[in-house]
Amino acid sequence: MFVSERRSSATILHADLDSFYASVEQRDDPALRGRPIVVGGGVVLAASYEAKAFGVRTAMSGGAARRLCPNLIEVAPRFEAYTQASRHVFDIFRDTSPIVEPMSIDEAFIDVAGLWRIAGTPAVIAAGLRARVADEVGLAITVGVARTKFLAKVASGVAKPDGLLVVDPDEELAFLHPLPVQRLWGVGQVTAAKLNERGIHTVADVASMDPGALTAIVGGAMGHQLHALAHNRDARRVTTGKRRGSIGSQQALGRRRRSRDEIDVVLWRLVDRITERMRRAGRVGRTVTLRFRFDDFTRATRSHSLADPTAGTSTIHSTAVAVLDTAWPLVEAKGISLLGVSIGNLSDLDAVQLVLPFERKDAEQLDTVMDAVRDRFGRGALQRATTMRGDPGIQLPMLPD
Repeated sequence: MFVSERRSSATILHADLDSFYASVEQRDDPALRGRPIVVGGGVVLAASYEAKAFGVRTAMSGGAARRLCPNLIEVAPRFEAYTQASRHVFDIFRDTSPIVEPMSIDEAFIDVAGLWRIAGTPAVIAAGLRARVADEVGLAITVGVARTKFLAKVASGVAKPDGLLVVDPDEELAFLHPLPVQRLWGVGQVTAAKLNERGIHTVADVASMDPGALTAIVGGAMGHQLHALAHNRDARRVTTGKRRGSIGSQQALGRRRRSRDEIDVVLWRLVDRITERMRRAGRVGRTVTLRFRFDDFTRATRSHSLADPTAGTSTIHSTAVAVLDTAWPLVEAKGISLLGVSIGNLSDLDAVQLVLPFERKDAEQLDTVMDAVRDRFGRGALQRATTMRGDPGIQLPMLPD
């Protein structure tokens, strides 16, 4: 259904690994296969499909997950294993087509237009990609194929797990309109509730609305976006070679109140990981931003921009501490459940003119030595002493730049 082998303009693939972290754990440990597992303890980073059958979901607290699934198996995260698996999968993506746009560590858009004569139809290409990932990496991957990026992502979501769905251009709206409004980008629980209260339950309901009435419910920008997507209007193309404007990482902390010392340890770990990634990518940045999620689920951000761009761990850490100081009264009052750090206003290192004096030379040499040791012996071989005081949370890495 909705699959066509004829030549068409449905040439955008959205490839998405299934329950990525959990799948890597089940691949590497046969005893975990077919069993309900989650990666992470305090907060669920990933859940196997066996766990999802009980209602366990990503970002759920470990306690809530265990209440839903008493036989749940918790597995400590192994980020180096996930990064290695991701690199192998992305090698297959780039061997399939030169036009690959990474979206995260486990998903990407791939444009296969122009490959008809050498590789076959998009459906054939997608099937071959899925087979290679299974054979060479040992993981299941779902692929949606459509004329637009939006619809390709929707198709992969509908096809999960371990599926392939090609939406023929002639059948786009017939496929899209019966779906619930939650399939539209940007529609989360709050927006869905607003729409449902007004009798708007499907994409077809959104498509049939007057744009003015829709914007009155969800706001101007959101209303126009949802109305366009409900008609599958999405002019964005798959782009490659676009470098990130920021690099960041975050750590979920659960609901227990954290001391300033505990938060300082978390902050060191995040800054250390981010700056290491920046140096590997040859990037330097100026703006340090901290993101907070509080116990009442509200959020806040604070930032500060440096005079000169850097990837130095100590410089960025001291700036992050100063930013945290300004927000600490709010953190103390409301309680913090997630801390995120990102470095923005990035530039390529070779495009930045060095400035005098070189006060940071010794600290940056230390960073370089630490990077070299970790390259040779693994990231766990050398840690900063201040990050070894306990383990108050779970780190959530982003796709390496």
